[in-house]
Amino acid sequence: MTELEFSCLDVRPEPYGTGPTLLFRLRIEAAGGARVHAVALRCQLRIEPVQRRYTPAEMEMLGDLFGEPDRWSSTLKPLQFAHASVTVPGFTGATEIELPVACTYDMEVASAKYFRALAGGEVPLLLLFSGTVFTGERGFTAEPVPWHKEAGFRMPVKVWQNMIEQYFPGSGWLRVRDDCLESLRRYRSERALPSWERVFEELLRTAERGRQP
Repeated sequence: MTELEFSCLDVRPEPYGTGPTLLFRLRIEAAGGARVHAVALRCQLRIEPVQRRYTPAEMEMLGDLFGEPDRWSSTLKPLQFAHASVTVPGFTGATEIELPVACTYDMEVASAKYFRALAGGEVPLLLLFSGTVFTGERGFTAEPVPWHKEAGFRMPVKVWQNMIEQYFPGSGWLRVRDDCLESLRRYRSERALPSWERVFEELLRTAERGRQP
């Protein structure tokens, strides 16, 4: 069986994608300089939140994911980030490729909430590999990529922030139920408010006045 080793070298935003996409640069090495015809590679990306420290402000923002900080010893569990796949062209010995990973800014998704809560530093990621390796000196032999193949990587938070700013400059997304959205539409129409920002600003001001003694 052809032994492959994987490492993640870098990550950058895809500058021309149709949606938010990160490009992870991977290095793949075949033991003994073996020849590989191709690899149908799959990758699961997972966030390992226990592997970094958090500021008080970040801990407050992460409350809806992990609860109160005094419970984090039991609630700080890995978060699913993404699944991705790529076809690796043939190589001998080693090669480097870019793995495109589609991302979401839907704040109902746990990974997006996590990224949004971080002010700086790095995101500890674990990349878990699977797929099929095509090898053979004469003809093709199909071999599985063992499930234990993985690589750790610490992605700078700034990379995520730059990507989101590139695709959604100065804005964010919220998902609400249809009935709630219809109520907001009526509220906006009745008051002739020019934008959704004005709707939320007016509602927040009303709520603040209601809390004042």
